Amino acid sequence: MIRPKLGQHFLHDRRFQERIVAALAIRKDDLVCEIGGGRGAMTGLLAERARQVVALEIDADLVSRARQECAKRPNIELLQADILETGLAGLCRRFRQDGCYVFGNLPYYITSPILHHLLDEAAWIKGMGFVVQREVADRLAALPGSRAYGYLTVLAQLATNPRFEFGIPPGAFSPAPKVDSALVTFEMRSDRLPAQERTKLLEFVKRCFAHKRKNLLNNLQSVYARRRVEAELAALQLPFSIRAEQLPYQQFAELHVRLREGRRV
Repeated sequence: MIRPKLGQHFLHDRRFQERIVAALAIRKDDLVCEIGGGRGAMTGLLAERARQVVALEIDADLVSRARQECAKRPNIELLQADILETGLAGLCRRFRQDGCYVFGNLPYYITSPILHHLLDEAAWIKGMGFVVQREVADRLAALPGSRAYGYLTVLAQLATNPRFEFGIPPGAFSPAPKVDSALVTFEMRSDRLPAQERTKLLEFVKRCFAHKRKNLLNNLQSVYARRRVEAELAALQLPFSIRAEQLPYQQFAELHVRLREGRRV
């Protein structure tokens, strides 16, 4: 049974299922954590590529159905669980792995909370791939200066290199959503910030994007003295009229350190 309240749209087109799995950087010895295993169609394909797949699904009826579908697959474990309440560190330790690959077909409303949760455990992730709403995919992989560039972009790029792979039409899903979807893959960055530092920086980035029609200076002057912000923008050779969507994530980090510590870096 479909549970619309969970925002579930099941990918039923075999061509896209196979194309998605082929685009994921999964190796034969990998542990894969699948978010929202659904009916188990993608779970089985993932298991053909990986050593072990652990599929998390909130809906008990779907878990029962998927267990029947995947009963003959010894390298699949199906759990009735919420990714937001699941620790990847414990999962990896249980299977004696130093990290896992994470895949999921994510509803729009929960994409940002899931990313926040996963990136807190980025040290235990080897890579990720998500099917998301096309608009969200554009935002995740956006470049500075583009209309899609925003807080979600910076959140992803602080720990990963997001890559837009390809679009997926509504007809590939059942029931068909009203919007297009897309696959985005994420290569994990080795130079990512510690979790505590990343949290502080993201709070700063959120302030910078507080009012998209305002420039960066006007968004920050409610927290910092205007002259101080002007001085640090000048030190970075940035115009006072610059907007948050024009800044690469590295410059957010530089400006944050300057304003926080009051010194040049």
